Amino acid sequence: MHGNPLVLVTGGAGFIGSHTCVELLAHDWDVVVVDDHSNSSPRALERIEAVARRKLRGAYAVDLLDRPALSAVFDAHPVDAVVHFAARKAVGESVRMPAEYYDTNIGATTALLRVMGEHDVRRLVFSSSCSVYGDAARQPVDERAPARPTNPYAQSKHLCETVIADVARRRPGFSALSLRCFNPIGAHPGGLLGEDPRGEPGNLLPYIAQVAVRRRDHVPVFGDDYATPDGTGVRDYTHVLDVAEAHRLALRHVADRPGATVYNIGTGRGTSVLDLIAAFGDASGREIPYRIEGRRPGDVATLVADAHAVRNAWGRHATRGIADMCRDAWTFQQRNPRGYADPTTRPPEPRQPA
Repeated sequence: MHGNPLVLVTGGAGFIGSHTCVELLAHDWDVVVVDDHSNSSPRALERIEAVARRKLRGAYAVDLLDRPALSAVFDAHPVDAVVHFAARKAVGESVRMPAEYYDTNIGATTALLRVMGEHDVRRLVFSSSCSVYGDAARQPVDERAPARPTNPYAQSKHLCETVIADVARRRPGFSALSLRCFNPIGAHPGGLLGEDPRGEPGNLLPYIAQVAVRRRDHVPVFGDDYATPDGTGVRDYTHVLDVAEAHRLALRHVADRPGATVYNIGTGRGTSVLDLIAAFGDASGREIPYRIEGRRPGDVATLVADAHAVRNAWGRHATRGIADMCRDAWTFQQRNPRGYADPTTRPPEPRQPA
């Protein structure tokens, strides 16, 4: 027997996953992490414990496609629920490597669902993506809009949602929530946790931050001829802490009804690429050079959330603005100029709460 409920977090060392682990630990969940560290650092696990001042119940370097290894984790822990982040997540890379994206994202999800079934675990929160909407006909976009993926990453997320919903319909007592997250950015305000992708960043804000600390020369801006106020893409950037909170609340509500439900997680406010670059320049006090390039295959002009459904259901909404997101991301980048791998950066020792 165990006291607190126990959640297994796949991809828990990644950007959203690590912040969600802190949020869960702070609200009396016990947490086990599974992450193969293909796009994350094991040092993020130390940071989770340092920020939360609680220990993880376990952390395993496991590829979800390795079903026997994943099953052994479930054998070792009385898992009550799962939060599933583990996935490849870069739009541009997915266009170049579609088969790899389908293999990893869909294969990992089906393997997880099979192992959950074998261990009678019936609650799942899936971290999906706003990209499933693609080039939506109306903005802001709500959950009733049809899925129109424009790249393999988005298609893989939509297919995962479809598989999860089918399992939820056919497996008695199984409940799932898919959260379509709109462009999480920012970092933990203390500067110990943030976004530290391996290699060249596939997302905009970490690229901007690396330019600010002169790890890169300029930010590539893919297209300035969209039908938007300044011609660059507009997105609904959401603070990663708001996204982490949404995943915690999803765990609280996932068993409210059987079957599968989808919610948008966003702010309802759009920010262009150039506006985000300017905001980060303000936060950092540094000029952020950028260069206009051609449109990137798979991108769309505008994608902004209508997040009324989750607000009506749970009474929650995103509270942090672009200035907060940029300030916190800059704090992380300043404290970790070379990312988690920087040998000069040492997190404090985790402490158990009094």
